Amino acid sequence: MKKLSVLNIAACFALLFLGFLPMANAQKAVPVFENGEAQIVPAFNDPEKWIRHDLWVETEFDTDGDGKPDRMHVDVTRPYQTDTEGLKLPIVYESSPYFAGTAALSDGVLWNVKHELGATPPARVNPTVTRRSERPIISNSQIRTWVPRGYIVVHSSSPGTGLSQGSPTVGGDNESLAPKAVIDWLNGRAKGYTSPDGNEEVKAYWSTGKVGMTGTSYNGTIPLAAATTGVGGLEAIIPIAPNTSYYHYYRSNGLIRSPGGYLGEDIDVLYDFIHSGDESKRAYNNKTVRDTEMKNGMDRITGDYNDFWAGRDYLNDMGPMKAALLMSHGFNDWNVVPEHSLRIYEAAKAKGIPSQIFYHQGGHGGPPPMSMMNRWFTRYLHGIENGVENDAKAWVVREGDAMDKPTAYADYPNPEAKPVQFYLSKGAPKAGGLSTKRSANQGKETLVDNYSFSGATLAQAEITEHRLLYVSPVLTAPVHISGTVKVSIKLASSKPAANLSVWLVSLPWREGRNSKITDNLITRGWADPQNYKSLRESEPLVPGKFYEMSFDLQPDDQIIAAGQQIGVMIMSSDREFTLWPAPGTELTVDLDGTSISIPIVGGTAAFEKAVKK
Repeated sequence: MKKLSVLNIAACFALLFLGFLPMANAQKAVPVFENGEAQIVPAFNDPEKWIRHDLWVETEFDTDGDGKPDRMHVDVTRPYQTDTEGLKLPIVYESSPYFAGTAALSDGVLWNVKHELGATPPARVNPTVTRRSERPIISNSQIRTWVPRGYIVVHSSSPGTGLSQGSPTVGGDNESLAPKAVIDWLNGRAKGYTSPDGNEEVKAYWSTGKVGMTGTSYNGTIPLAAATTGVGGLEAIIPIAPNTSYYHYYRSNGLIRSPGGYLGEDIDVLYDFIHSGDESKRAYNNKTVRDTEMKNGMDRITGDYNDFWAGRDYLNDMGPMKAALLMSHGFNDWNVVPEHSLRIYEAAKAKGIPSQIFYHQGGHGGPPPMSMMNRWFTRYLHGIENGVENDAKAWVVREGDAMDKPTAYADYPNPEAKPVQFYLSKGAPKAGGLSTKRSANQGKETLVDNYSFSGATLAQAEITEHRLLYVSPVLTAPVHISGTVKVSIKLASSKPAANLSVWLVSLPWREGRNSKITDNLITRGWADPQNYKSLRESEPLVPGKFYEMSFDLQPDDQIIAAGQQIGVMIMSSDREFTLWPAPGTELTVDLDGTSISIPIVGGTAAFEKAVKK
């Protein structure tokens, strides 16, 4: 047998080692992509092997008055390969004021709405929150969706909630700067610590620095808040039903209006609801934020817009924003009404930010289909060129369709929609007419306010003095409404102040087991006639004097079926949303000075064809 030289032996070992390299590399877990989407990787899909830990990230603000920068409580969930194989991954991040619990909505917590307009309301009860905080897990949301697909999931409690320091401000600057600090930490620009007061640092060595944020409602507001700081590393956001302006949440065109389902809620109520932070700091926070800043700024007397509200409107802060935006909202969301998403989407497009919008026909919440979210994060966090920026700009779930089967459109509103002007003809106390042709000398009609009757009841009434109703001819073909209905109204009030509510409805009204959310109410809006000249300055109405004002109803996209009639209903108090003054205020509408602009796909010609007999 021939002896091997030392050189030959070394060569053999080298070949043997190199032969194993591909096998070793093949065993390393890495994200996998198919059809432009991140796939579930079995090696990332074992929760027992996930690494979970928490820390505190130091911010640049002190809002609890202790003289030290506030630190935000953060948790991390990541595949174990980020330790054993040096794997770096992008981040899906959700922040919330709700993770540690909220106050109970017991009697007296909400403002009493049964009083005259302009009157000082009776005091309300200030509840306290029993904190529910666990370590190291702040929340389990997002984890099972994104960790198996090759992401790290991060959560944080917002200022003054849970184990995060500071004070809630409900839209104040610290609620933008807090997630910014977390993103800075993920990029090595801010410091994280193992404890709220210690100096032992934690590094995000497993982070690529690319971050995407998502969440629903308040949790959907925070991604936008973070994006308005222009923080580096925040590449994409997917806000779902976000509150983008607290004025638009608690007021409408000068009118004090509650969010749907929470009659009597206002910004100070929400402050109390989420204030689950350090009990020893709550007295200072309450005095500084709720009992001073909010009390002096929220103005529950006139409902006027002011600097307090302007500072809590993210549309005013979008200058630095650059994160790619996928927005989601429901057209029948009467909690966070759909204008919240549209105003930000339109501003983002104008800035040249990659933007898409997903609308559905349901209520509050409702994310885009998983495939849309996956493509968005795959493109902007993993950098996979999947062409998502070339997809349709707008997606609308049509009536009766599944949430994951939206219809694609070139944009929203539908580019084929044109404003169609409608005029009123007399008919009170029954229904009058709604037509694209103006009829002269229709005169004036009067309604008598009574909050006891709901809008649904008034829409179904054949005869009533408590609303004015104007209906189109019966549709012989479907009519597609897409965009924002605009109301121009000339009216007089019998008192110096009055609520004004306008609904666009589809008649006949359907109720019962088989009725759908899209059957009856198309859209609606509210306004304070005292703000006919300015949103910032209201003035008492001279009883009997006519005033002209214009305002928008909430955006919508709905196909009204053949056999229905489109109706415009004008009333005063909207029982589910406005204050409840004593019944009896009279609103008189000058029909000749009033019109409604409805955006219809195909414009006037399409509508006229749809009512042609």
